Amino acid sequence: MNAPSFPAEWWQNRPLIFGHRGANRLAPQNTLAAFRKAADVGADGVELDVQLSSDGVPVVIHDTTVNATTNGRGRVREMSLRQLQALDARAGFGAEFAGTRIPTLEEVFAELGDRLLFNIELKYPITPGLDLETAVLAVVRRMDMSARVWFSSFKPYALYHMRQIAPDIPCGLLYDFETLGNQLLSFFTPHEAIHPYVKFVTRRMVQHAHRHGQRLVAWTEDNLPHAYKLARWGVDVFISNDPGTLVKVLRGA
Repeated sequence: MNAPSFPAEWWQNRPLIFGHRGANRLAPQNTLAAFRKAADVGADGVELDVQLSSDGVPVVIHDTTVNATTNGRGRVREMSLRQLQALDARAGFGAEFAGTRIPTLEEVFAELGDRLLFNIELKYPITPGLDLETAVLAVVRRMDMSARVWFSSFKPYALYHMRQIAPDIPCGLLYDFETLGNQLLSFFTPHEAIHPYVKFVTRRMVQHAHRHGQRLVAWTEDNLPHAYKLARWGVDVFISNDPGTLVKVLRGA
């Protein structure tokens, strides 16, 4: 089986700039409003987090609970889609964002699928009795988004499973200070990109990734001088809380 590859036309001799959970400094994270803002400021795409509701619907939210980003309390995996979407998800933003909800992955694609690329992070813990990868892939296929997405995860087994059911879609292996062990498992984990925490990135790491035909995705980059240096090294994608500013600084870098 040949490994999938990222579409070469995504890159125009510059790094791609993605909004971290959307343009989350301008609108509540992981909401349609944040994704619209990212598109409006010129981001190439967004990174978003997907979990399953208790009734098996892929919803876009980072934490395992709704406590931090909504007016409710409880675990995502123990709440139905109806319960989740009844919550106010404006997360401390003002009246402008009244009525903001936790979106489904399908709703995101329906509104913004033709404006953005998507890095879909597969989140855990697992919803008992339900299969996150299969449910997410079903939405991607149904919405005809296979050529505009890639999957990432801190969990190597999630990427392994996704490769079995979606051999045509690239994957990215995430790691940070707490998950350095993922580097040791990288040889056994299907991935076409590495997603290191930005403070780990070195010129040698970028060169090594490119020699092996991989893309390097740095997260989360909000320091403009540092971003410019990494762009000169050849970092392929920046994930930023402030994508609009990076767009202004790095276009043509």
